[in-house]
This record gives sequence, C-alpha cells and structure tokens, in this order.
Amino acid sequence: MANIAGASSEPAQPLVVGIVAGEVSGDSLGADFMQQMNNLRSDIVWVGVGGAKMQAQGLHSIFPLSRLAVMGLVEVLSQLPDLLKARRELLAAFATAQIDWFVGIDAPDFNLRVAKKLKPQGVFCVQYVSPSIWAWRESRIHGIKAATDLVLCLFPFELPVYERYHHPAICVGHPLLRTINQALIDTPTNQLRSELVWHNDGLQQFFVERFETVSHLICVMPGSRRGEITAILPLMLDGIQKLLLLDSKLCFIVPTVDKNHQYIVQEVIDERSEQLRAAIAVVYDDTQPTFSQQAMAASDMVMLASGTATLEAMLLERPMVVIYQLNELTYQIAKRLVKVPYVALPNILAGTSIVTELIQEQANGDSICRTVTRLLQPRAYKEQLQALRRTKQTLQQQSNHNPANSVIEQWYTQNNTSC
Repeated sequence: MANIAGASSEPAQPLVVGIVAGEVSGDSLGADFMQQMNNLRSDIVWVGVGGAKMQAQGLHSIFPLSRLAVMGLVEVLSQLPDLLKARRELLAAFATAQIDWFVGIDAPDFNLRVAKKLKPQGVFCVQYVSPSIWAWRESRIHGIKAATDLVLCLFPFELPVYERYHHPAICVGHPLLRTINQALIDTPTNQLRSELVWHNDGLQQFFVERFETVSHLICVMPGSRRGEITAILPLMLDGIQKLLLLDSKLCFIVPTVDKNHQYIVQEVIDERSEQLRAAIAVVYDDTQPTFSQQAMAASDMVMLASGTATLEAMLLERPMVVIYQLNELTYQIAKRLVKVPYVALPNILAGTSIVTELIQEQANGDSICRTVTRLLQPRAYKEQLQALRRTKQTLQQQSNHNPANSVIEQWYTQNNTSC
C-alpha cells in the first residue's frame, strides 16, 4: 500500500501506474500529475501512452500519442479498427506490467473503456478530466461509476452531477492555474514582444523590417490536431485576408506544438495570397516549453479554436475570439445533445457570454473580420478584459485541491475501508 504524502518510509514494492493521454493537452495534464507524484514517491514505474512532456517525467510510451488523437464523432468511425487494436495492445502491456493504478487523462471514450476492463481486476482507476456529463448525456454517469474509483474534475461546475449520483469526485482545478508564469501577465506587452522576437530566429526575420510599424499583433491558434487545423485555419485565413484590407499593418503569429504541425499550418497558408503570407509568422520553438503562452501574452489578442487554449488565454488575461467548426453531421448530433449554450471555457465558467463564439456557419471571413475589428476598439477590449479577470479570480478561489494528493488519499481511504 502506498504511503500518503508526508509518510516517513518508502514502501518495499514500487507503485506501477498505467497512464494514458489522448491528445496534446492531455500530455500537459499527465506530465503535471506525474511530476507531483514523482515528488511524493521515488519508486513509481510509469507505463502507457503520452507525449514528450509525459515521457520527460519517466513514462515509457507504448505507442505515439497521435494514434489516439481523433477529432469528432463521425471521424472516429474511420479510425475505429486501429483504436480497438490500440486498446488491446495497451491492456496487454498493462497486464505484463501488473499495474496498480490506471489514470486516464481526458479522452474518456477510449480511457473509460480501458478502465472498465481494469477495475474488476482490482486496479484502482482514476479518470482525470471529467467527461462532459454536466453538458450532455448525464446517463453516462452509470458507466463512469462502473469504470472508475475517482474522477478528478478541472472545474467546479462539474461536481454537482457526481454529488447527485454519490460517486467520488474532486475539483482539483486546471494545472494551468498553478503553472502559468505570472511574469507573462505582469510584464508590459511590448517588453514581452521584444523578448519573444529576440529569442527566436524565425520571428527576428519576420519582424526585422516591420517591428516599429505593427498596429496590432494577433496570436492565431487553430488547434493542436490535424483535423482542427485543416477545418478551422482556412476560415481564420479568410478573416485575416479581410482584416488586412482594413489594416495592412496587422501582424499574426501562429505558434505550433511541433515541427510537423508547423509544416501542416504553413502548407495551408502557402496556398493564399502574397499579402496574407507576408503578414503571418508560423513558429515552433522547441527550446521554450511554454512558447505558445509566450506568444499569446506578447500579442494584443488571440484568435483561437475552442479548447484548453481558451483557458490559457483567459488566465493570461488576453482578449479573444473563439472560432470553431465541426463536421456537419457531428455538429448536428452534438447540437441536439448538449445542454449548455457555450463552447468556450471562459463563457461556461462565467455562465454568460464574455467572449464571442463564431461556430459553424458563423465561422466565416466576414464575421471574423467584424468581430476582431470590434474587439480591438478600446472600449470593447477593456470590457472583455475586465470580464476575463473576474472569471479568472472566481475560478482560482474554487480550485484548491492537489491532484496527486487527492488520488493517494482516495486510494488510501478505499483500501482501509475494504480491509
């Protein structure tokens, strides 16, 4: 049995933890959790699936994280045979490793099916990031209860449904609340911009002739998955093209998660006009693990897809416009099931619309141009910034549990209860 935090002696047997992240944002969550656990115990063996950040914390990744990163309900169907094969490979590896815990990081459609196989075998199963049962298909709670011993929720609005069904769940807050560098918020934007350019050769070349003439710098984040990039970036470029007709001194930066994504983004941009290509810098910096946050903080505003990046922008206190488009069939299915009126986390957290969401048919060049132009006006900019700060403060007050300690305590309690 594991020692809880603060115990004086190391257990004789190592703790073997199976852990699986299904996408880039999950890799960050997983790495943060692993680091906390490694600080509490020196004998943990990590096995599962994760990206570079989780591997840096000691994970042996059975196969690449990208194999699980599939976007949308319809899109999953074409990848279903390989996803089923991946699950079989994973379960076999876990059986060989004789894992004590399984921690699924997000990706509930995959991870909960894995957990459902493992929990009856006596593996302590944790789902880190609650499925969106607060928003749609609340009946999934029964499957969650069957597959997990504990759910770690990122946001306080997720807890009531677990309380209604008497299943252990804790709001641990998003790790970004702990990990975002306060200097990115406190340092003047112009200084952050100068430092960002100074430390990146690609940006130096981009800004060498225009740094003093930039009217506004806008950070563009079309998503971390290829499907998002190919679906959403062209819509953003339509808006950028129209914005440049109104203000040719606008500049845009697209920070990417790796070199492969940089090539994908650049290919889409290279199909556009010379004016547009000249106004956009696509940059990846493997020497800066928080490069995308630095790019957001150094920008005047952010144009982004729905997802974790909207939370990052809010915590960095950067006004934003959210743009998203799904496969039409996927969207129509989701529209009939979802109970909440928003997709952007700042709006869900605030319980009202504080950032503009341009979804599906509203995600077009004209709407993007109008919305960005309006947001860059001083009054609208100040109003959104104030609303983001209020929402951020409330979230900070409601998120006060450590994920690693929460899991250890629940495991300890459950084991003692069963003895």
